[in-house]
Amino acid sequence: MKDIEPFAAVILVCAGTLVLAVLFNRLSQWIRIPAPALFLIGATVAAALFPELGRLPRTIDIQLATVALVVILFDGGLHIGWKRFARVGGAVTLLGVVGTALTAAAIAVLAHVLFGFDWQVSLLLGAALSPTDPAVVFSVLGKKEIEGRTGTILEGESGANDPVGIALMISLLGATGGGMDAIAGGALEFGLQIVIGAVVGLVGGWLVVRLLRHVSLPSAALFAVLTIAAAGVIYGGATLLHGSGFLAVLLAGILVGDAKAPFQREVERFSAGLSGVAEVVVFVVLGLSVPLVDILRPDVLWVGLGLAALLIFLVRPILVGVLVLPLRLRWGERAFVLWAGLKGAVPILLGLFIVSAKVAGDDRLYAIIYIVVVVSVILQGGLVPVAARLFRVPMRTADPALRAD
Repeated sequence: MKDIEPFAAVILVCAGTLVLAVLFNRLSQWIRIPAPALFLIGATVAAALFPELGRLPRTIDIQLATVALVVILFDGGLHIGWKRFARVGGAVTLLGVVGTALTAAAIAVLAHVLFGFDWQVSLLLGAALSPTDPAVVFSVLGKKEIEGRTGTILEGESGANDPVGIALMISLLGATGGGMDAIAGGALEFGLQIVIGAVVGLVGGWLVVRLLRHVSLPSAALFAVLTIAAAGVIYGGATLLHGSGFLAVLLAGILVGDAKAPFQREVERFSAGLSGVAEVVVFVVLGLSVPLVDILRPDVLWVGLGLAALLIFLVRPILVGVLVLPLRLRWGERAFVLWAGLKGAVPILLGLFIVSAKVAGDDRLYAIIYIVVVVSVILQGGLVPVAARLFRVPMRTADPALRAD
């Protein structure tokens, strides 16, 4: 019996954490701070109070966060659907690819010129902080219905730009040199990841739709399990082929979202519930991995706050602002898109890549990335409803039982 007690304690802690996380969603509505920020900060404080919680190996952190993001991206694709995506595909590609690359370059220059980082470290910071985050964007916007194309553009951008940041990070960490050589390697890696990931995602999504329409299963629950398992197969296949698994599952989800297959509503509800759990997992795991003492260091705190301010009020409004000019949006909608480009789990995951690669000063870089994310989620995410009213973007609370067309 005593052999079971340690495992029972693990179950108690995990289940208790999940219960608290669900209650945090209610708390976030009262204090107007997005739930991901509460998960992230709460986990970091818990790791400071109970150090054994933060001793999970970095490789396990990366693996857990990756699985959670696969579920979140697939569910985000289901929510978007092909009909909605087709109306904004060009805008999503422009912001997700060009916008992310420009953001990474701008952050690298600012980190080098203003904060004195060498070029290799500056490029790593740029790659880590360039993507917006699907976990936060889907969490904040997924509970709202936004009229027009604005919400779909933001959700699509947050999913599409992950392959850019990840490809740049992998290429920079693998490059023996720096500067233009590393950038060229990143561009080649990105091209391979985007093409292979897109092909696998589109083919995989089409096959899942065919499977759901023609397979006979005894219950709706099994259709839901089959769909989520297929998303895992698509991610794994794309990644093994050296493509972007994240892009693949997003595109597959978009195709399945408009499948009109049997038990479609049940599949979407199961996916949404699992995505909610995945959101808790990814932010708790990543929050536990950041030592609180590192965050409070002056050379970390002020740099993180400075980069966050530059990103929110300078880099995205100017660089991404230029890209949204040709889009068929009202000026208020353009301003809302620029404000709601939230950072989150993906930048922190990319920071874990830096730590795993044992780059000089990696703990400092990781803590800086954490601070930028926390500021973005609290400031930008918390003020999304205010920004919607200010810029006259119609937004209302979504019915969780229904998915927008």
